Amino acid sequence: MANISIFPGKYVQGRGVLSELKEHLTAFGSRFLAVVNPTIGEETIERVTAALRRSLSEDELLLIEGGAECSTAEIERVAALICEKECDAVLGIGGGKTLDTAKAAAHFARVPVGIVPTAASSDAPCSALAVIYNEKGQLESRLRLRRNPDLVVMDTEIICRAPARLLAAGIGDAFATYIESRRCVLANGDTVAGGKVSLTAGGMARLCWETLRRDARRAMQAVRAGVCTQALENIVEANTLLSGVGFESGGKSAAHAIHDGLTWHPACHCMHGEKVAFGTLAELVLENADETELWEAFAFLDDIGLPITLEDMGIAQAVPAEMRMVAEKATAPGESIFNTNLTVTADAVYDAILLADALGHAYRKRV
Repeated sequence: MANISIFPGKYVQGRGVLSELKEHLTAFGSRFLAVVNPTIGEETIERVTAALRRSLSEDELLLIEGGAECSTAEIERVAALICEKECDAVLGIGGGKTLDTAKAAAHFARVPVGIVPTAASSDAPCSALAVIYNEKGQLESRLRLRRNPDLVVMDTEIICRAPARLLAAGIGDAFATYIESRRCVLANGDTVAGGKVSLTAGGMARLCWETLRRDARRAMQAVRAGVCTQALENIVEANTLLSGVGFESGGKSAAHAIHDGLTWHPACHCMHGEKVAFGTLAELVLENADETELWEAFAFLDDIGLPITLEDMGIAQAVPAEMRMVAEKATAPGESIFNTNLTVTADAVYDAILLADALGHAYRKRV
């Protein structure tokens, strides 16, 4: 099988770049539907709307609310509006689920899509993938799209004012990128892009890891202060572009599969990147990682404010039946956990999750 790398059509990042949106959209047409997630907050909506109106007129841009949950019904609703309003392209504005809704709706309406995240909270913006959830927020399916987004715009003037927890979640998602990619390389596994890991994708995954270790703590300080620094710019790019290409063309493994299992736990309702962060710790346990690397991972995630125990994710008690269900969902046929050169079973994942939790408590006692 060939090495395959896929990328977004154009990636634009910087302070105030949303006000320049029109020049990046002219190739797609003259009328656009923008799906705005109402949960991003009134102040953020006002900032985004003001920036959009400096670039596009009311005749050029139709704003609608939606995408709080990326469900089949919501995707169909937005796709129908694109056709009904005769829009040339669609924009997704908000967090990961809104962006996935816009990508999926554009896929079915067969129009270009632009992605405008209001936080660097996941690596979803650049990918040719939409994750579909049911109305309870449980993972239902993954939709492979014909191509990556045509345009991704990261306005760091807006992103630096997002809640710090959102940037932390993006760091948690990005933290898994290199750890999963190197395991996929060892296993000669297949990537989301449909091929083997290329040097380019593997290099971007490693650069993502190095950037996080160097700048993540300072970026968290910046976003807590509501300011935009070079460290924050670097982490926004790592969370979004480096991790986006790194996970999609560099390979996934156990961390995201364990995330998928955790979405089915009745008490676990934290963010995607938070679940992935803990899943990464469980993956390191599963592969019997070097002790120094393991403790460094606990220290890094704890410093950022990410979960290192089940309790941190709302699971106050590890009920065996519930945790068994998580492990079984993580090892369901087709899950990325099988991108490994290890023998993986539900029992092994169950034990890894519980040991990661115990080590998280032990780390907290040590420090």
